[in-house]
Amino acid sequence: MDFKHKTAIVTGAGSGIGFEMCRQLAHHGATVFLNDVDAALCREAAGKISAEYGHCFPVPGDSGHEGFVNELVKAAVEQTGRLDIAIANAGITLFGEFLSYPAESLFRVLQLNIGGTFFLAQAAARQMIGQGSGGALLFTSSVTGHQAHKNLAAYSMTKAALEMLAKNLVAEVSGFGIRVNTVAPGATLTERTTTEPDYEAVWSRITPMGRPASVQDIAHAALFLVSDQARHITGQSLVVDGGWTATSPSPY
Repeated sequence: MDFKHKTAIVTGAGSGIGFEMCRQLAHHGATVFLNDVDAALCREAAGKISAEYGHCFPVPGDSGHEGFVNELVKAAVEQTGRLDIAIANAGITLFGEFLSYPAESLFRVLQLNIGGTFFLAQAAARQMIGQGSGGALLFTSSVTGHQAHKNLAAYSMTKAALEMLAKNLVAEVSGFGIRVNTVAPGATLTERTTTEPDYEAVWSRITPMGRPASVQDIAHAALFLVSDQARHITGQSLVVDGGWTATSPSPY
Protein backbone atom coordinates (compact mmCIF):
# COMPACT_ATOMS: atom_id res chain seq x y z
CA MET A 1 0.00 0.00 0.00
CA ASP A 2 1.38 3.32 -1.09
CA PHE A 3 0.43 6.47 0.80
CA LYS A 4 3.11 8.78 -0.61
CA HIS A 5 1.97 12.38 -1.04
CA LYS A 6 -1.09 11.71 1.16
CA THR A 7 -1.97 13.50 4.37
CA ALA A 8 -3.68 11.67 7.22
CA ILE A 9 -5.16 12.62 10.59
CA VAL A 10 -5.59 10.05 13.37
CA THR A 11 -7.23 10.97 16.69
CA GLY A 12 -6.63 9.23 20.00
CA ALA A 13 -3.28 8.01 18.75
CA GLY A 14 -0.87 8.50 21.62
CA SER A 15 -0.74 4.76 22.24
CA GLY A 16 -2.36 1.47 21.30
CA ILE A 17 -4.26 0.97 18.07
CA GLY A 18 -4.19 4.64 17.06
CA PHE A 19 -0.43 4.86 17.48
CA GLU A 20 0.09 1.78 15.32
CA MET A 21 -2.21 3.21 12.64
CA CYS A 22 -0.04 6.33 12.54
CA ARG A 23 3.16 4.30 12.49
CA GLN A 24 1.99 2.14 9.61
CA LEU A 25 0.72 5.13 7.62
CA ALA A 26 4.06 6.89 8.04
CA HIS A 27 5.90 3.69 7.14
CA HIS A 28 4.01 3.60 3.85
CA GLY A 29 4.78 7.22 3.02
CA ALA A 30 1.95 9.32 4.43
CA THR A 31 2.38 12.60 6.26
CA VAL A 32 0.58 11.96 9.54
CA PHE A 33 -0.95 14.33 12.07
CA LEU A 34 -1.15 12.45 15.36
CA ASN A 35 -3.67 13.65 17.93
CA ASP A 36 -4.10 12.76 21.58
CA VAL A 37 -5.67 14.58 24.53
CA ASP A 38 -2.50 13.94 26.59
CA ALA A 39 -0.11 16.57 25.24
CA ALA A 40 3.09 14.94 26.53
CA LEU A 41 2.08 11.52 25.24
CA CYS A 42 1.05 13.03 21.89
CA ARG A 43 4.44 14.67 21.37
CA GLU A 44 6.33 11.58 22.54
CA ALA A 45 4.37 9.30 20.18
CA ALA A 46 4.83 11.59 17.18
CA GLY A 47 8.52 11.89 18.01
CA LYS A 48 8.95 8.12 17.99
CA ILE A 49 7.32 7.78 14.58
CA SER A 50 9.22 10.74 13.14
CA ALA A 51 12.51 9.25 14.31
CA GLU A 52 11.63 5.98 12.59
CA TYR A 53 9.92 7.14 9.40
CA GLY A 54 9.63 10.94 9.44
CA HIS A 55 6.58 13.04 8.59
CA CYS A 56 4.58 12.66 11.81
CA PHE A 57 3.39 15.79 13.60
CA PRO A 58 1.77 16.02 17.05
CA VAL A 59 -1.47 17.97 17.46
CA PRO A 60 -2.51 17.63 21.11
CA GLY A 61 -6.06 18.43 22.15
CA ASP A 62 -9.52 17.09 22.97
CA SER A 63 -11.04 15.74 19.76
CA GLY A 64 -14.43 15.59 21.45
CA HIS A 65 -14.85 19.31 20.82
CA GLU A 66 -15.92 20.67 17.44
CA GLY A 67 -13.71 23.76 17.67
CA PHE A 68 -10.56 21.75 18.25
CA VAL A 69 -11.41 19.29 15.47
CA ASN A 70 -11.70 22.18 13.03
CA GLU A 71 -8.30 23.45 14.16
CA LEU A 72 -6.83 19.96 13.75
CA VAL A 73 -7.94 19.79 10.12
CA LYS A 74 -6.74 23.36 9.56
CA ALA A 75 -3.29 22.53 10.99
CA ALA A 76 -2.88 19.57 8.64
CA VAL A 77 -3.94 21.54 5.58
CA GLU A 78 -1.75 24.53 6.44
CA GLN A 79 1.33 22.30 6.48
CA THR A 80 0.63 20.03 3.52
CA GLY A 81 -2.04 21.80 1.50
CA ARG A 82 -4.45 18.86 1.59
CA LEU A 83 -6.19 16.13 3.57
CA ASP A 84 -6.71 12.64 2.16
CA ILE A 85 -7.44 10.42 5.16
CA ALA A 86 -9.16 11.07 8.48
CA ILE A 87 -9.37 8.31 11.08
CA ALA A 88 -11.63 8.99 14.07
CA ASN A 89 -10.04 6.61 16.54
CA ALA A 90 -10.41 8.53 19.80
CA GLY A 91 -12.85 7.02 22.24
CA ILE A 92 -13.49 6.47 25.90
CA THR A 93 -14.71 3.36 27.72
CA LEU A 94 -16.47 3.98 31.03
CA PHE A 95 -17.70 0.71 32.49
CA GLY A 96 -20.77 0.69 34.72
CA GLU A 97 -24.02 -1.12 35.44
CA PHE A 98 -26.91 0.20 33.37
CA LEU A 99 -29.28 0.70 36.30
CA SER A 100 -26.87 2.97 38.15
CA TYR A 101 -24.94 4.51 35.25
CA PRO A 102 -24.37 8.23 35.96
CA ALA A 103 -25.40 10.96 33.56
CA GLU A 104 -21.91 12.49 33.69
CA SER A 105 -20.34 9.28 32.38
CA LEU A 106 -22.96 8.91 29.65
CA PHE A 107 -22.44 12.41 28.32
CA ARG A 108 -18.63 12.04 28.36
CA VAL A 109 -18.88 8.87 26.29
CA LEU A 110 -21.37 10.44 23.88
CA GLN A 111 -19.35 13.61 23.41
CA LEU A 112 -16.10 11.93 22.48
CA ASN A 113 -17.18 8.70 20.82
CA ILE A 114 -20.04 10.09 18.75
CA GLY A 115 -19.52 13.87 18.77
CA GLY A 116 -15.79 13.71 18.12
CA THR A 117 -16.23 11.26 15.26
CA PHE A 118 -19.12 13.19 13.71
CA PHE A 119 -17.33 16.52 13.73
CA LEU A 120 -14.03 15.11 12.45
CA ALA A 121 -15.89 13.47 9.57
CA GLN A 122 -17.70 16.73 8.88
CA ALA A 123 -14.59 18.92 8.91
CA ALA A 124 -12.56 16.42 6.90
CA ALA A 125 -15.30 15.94 4.30
CA ARG A 126 -15.62 19.69 3.79
CA GLN A 127 -11.89 19.92 3.13
CA MET A 128 -11.91 16.92 0.79
CA ILE A 129 -14.84 18.35 -1.15
CA GLY A 130 -13.02 21.66 -1.48
CA GLN A 131 -9.97 19.87 -2.86
CA GLY A 132 -12.07 18.01 -5.38
CA SER A 133 -9.95 14.88 -5.06
CA GLY A 134 -12.03 12.70 -2.74
CA GLY A 135 -10.67 10.91 0.29
CA ALA A 136 -11.25 8.24 2.93
CA LEU A 137 -12.88 8.46 6.35
CA LEU A 138 -12.54 5.66 8.88
CA PHE A 139 -14.20 5.27 12.27
CA THR A 140 -13.01 2.90 15.01
CA SER A 141 -16.00 0.88 16.14
CA SER A 142 -15.94 -2.28 18.29
CA VAL A 143 -17.30 -5.81 18.47
CA THR A 144 -19.42 -4.45 21.32
CA GLY A 145 -21.38 -2.61 18.65
CA HIS A 146 -22.39 -6.07 17.38
CA GLN A 147 -22.66 -8.19 20.54
CA ALA A 148 -23.85 -7.37 24.05
CA HIS A 149 -21.17 -6.97 26.68
CA LYS A 150 -21.95 -6.55 30.37
CA ASN A 151 -21.42 -3.08 31.88
CA LEU A 152 -20.84 -1.46 28.48
CA ALA A 153 -24.33 -0.25 27.52
CA ALA A 154 -23.26 3.34 26.86
CA TYR A 155 -20.04 2.47 25.05
CA SER A 156 -21.67 -0.24 22.93
CA MET A 157 -24.46 2.12 21.94
CA THR A 158 -21.94 4.66 20.63
CA LYS A 159 -20.03 2.06 18.62
CA ALA A 160 -23.19 0.80 16.92
CA ALA A 161 -24.04 4.43 16.17
CA LEU A 162 -20.70 4.96 14.42
CA GLU A 163 -21.39 2.09 12.06
CA MET A 164 -24.77 3.61 11.17
CA LEU A 165 -23.10 7.00 10.70
CA ALA A 166 -20.71 5.46 8.18
CA LYS A 167 -23.61 3.91 6.26
CA ASN A 168 -25.59 7.13 6.28
CA LEU A 169 -22.66 9.21 5.03
CA VAL A 170 -22.53 7.03 1.92
CA ALA A 171 -25.68 8.88 0.84
CA GLU A 172 -24.08 12.23 1.68
CA VAL A 173 -20.50 12.17 0.37
CA SER A 174 -20.08 9.40 -2.20
CA GLY A 175 -20.77 11.86 -5.00
CA PHE A 176 -17.62 13.72 -3.98
CA GLY A 177 -15.42 10.62 -4.15
CA ILE A 178 -15.27 10.21 -0.36
CA ARG A 179 -15.48 6.72 1.15
CA VAL A 180 -16.57 6.02 4.73
CA ASN A 181 -15.97 2.76 6.60
CA THR A 182 -15.46 1.45 10.12
CA VAL A 183 -13.09 -1.08 11.63
CA ALA A 184 -14.43 -3.00 14.62
CA PRO A 185 -11.69 -4.48 16.81
CA GLY A 186 -12.29 -7.32 19.19
CA ALA A 187 -10.12 -7.96 22.23
CA THR A 188 -6.75 -6.37 21.51
CA LEU A 189 -3.45 -6.36 23.38
CA THR A 190 -2.60 -2.72 24.11
CA GLU A 191 -0.77 -0.86 26.85
CA ARG A 192 -4.06 -0.64 28.74
CA THR A 193 -5.43 -4.15 28.35
CA THR A 194 -2.16 -5.89 29.15
CA THR A 195 -2.34 -4.41 32.66
CA GLU A 196 -5.63 -6.22 33.32
CA PRO A 197 -5.13 -9.53 35.20
CA ASP A 198 -5.60 -12.58 32.98
CA TYR A 199 -6.75 -10.48 29.99
CA GLU A 200 -4.58 -12.30 27.46
CA ALA A 201 -5.25 -15.72 28.96
CA VAL A 202 -9.03 -15.26 29.09
CA TRP A 203 -9.35 -13.87 25.56
CA SER A 204 -6.99 -16.49 24.18
CA ARG A 205 -9.28 -19.14 25.62
CA ILE A 206 -12.55 -17.72 24.24
CA THR A 207 -11.31 -16.44 20.86
CA PRO A 208 -11.64 -19.09 18.12
CA MET A 209 -8.26 -18.15 16.59
CA GLY A 210 -6.63 -18.76 19.98
CA ARG A 211 -5.41 -15.26 20.83
CA PRO A 212 -6.55 -11.65 21.11
CA ALA A 213 -5.60 -9.26 18.31
CA SER A 214 -2.37 -7.31 18.22
CA VAL A 215 -2.42 -3.61 17.40
CA GLN A 216 -0.79 -4.55 14.08
CA ASP A 217 -3.77 -6.76 13.22
CA ILE A 218 -6.14 -3.81 13.60
CA ALA A 219 -3.86 -1.28 11.92
CA HIS A 220 -3.36 -3.49 8.86
CA ALA A 221 -7.14 -3.74 8.41
CA ALA A 222 -7.51 0.01 8.86
CA LEU A 223 -4.82 0.78 6.29
CA PHE A 224 -6.51 -1.45 3.75
CA LEU A 225 -9.82 0.36 4.21
CA VAL A 226 -8.27 3.81 3.66
CA SER A 227 -6.05 2.65 0.80
CA ASP A 228 -6.72 2.80 -2.94
CA GLN A 229 -7.04 -1.00 -2.92
CA ALA A 230 -10.39 -0.49 -1.15
CA ARG A 231 -11.54 2.21 -3.58
CA HIS A 232 -14.92 0.51 -4.17
CA ILE A 233 -15.62 -0.27 -0.51
CA THR A 234 -17.76 2.19 1.45
CA GLY A 235 -20.39 2.07 4.16
CA GLN A 236 -18.96 -1.16 5.56
CA SER A 237 -17.68 -2.37 8.92
CA LEU A 238 -14.75 -4.79 9.05
CA VAL A 239 -14.74 -6.87 12.24
CA VAL A 240 -11.25 -7.95 13.36
CA ASP A 241 -11.78 -10.28 16.30
CA GLY A 242 -10.35 -13.72 15.55
CA GLY A 243 -13.89 -15.05 15.15
CA TRP A 244 -15.21 -14.02 18.58
CA THR A 245 -18.47 -12.50 17.31
CA ALA A 246 -19.28 -15.79 15.54
CA THR A 247 -19.45 -17.62 18.88
CA SER A 248 -19.52 -14.77 21.44
CA PRO A 249 -18.59 -16.57 24.68
CA SER A 250 -18.57 -14.19 27.64
CA PRO A 251 -15.26 -13.36 29.33
CA TYR A 252 -17.01 -13.33 32.71
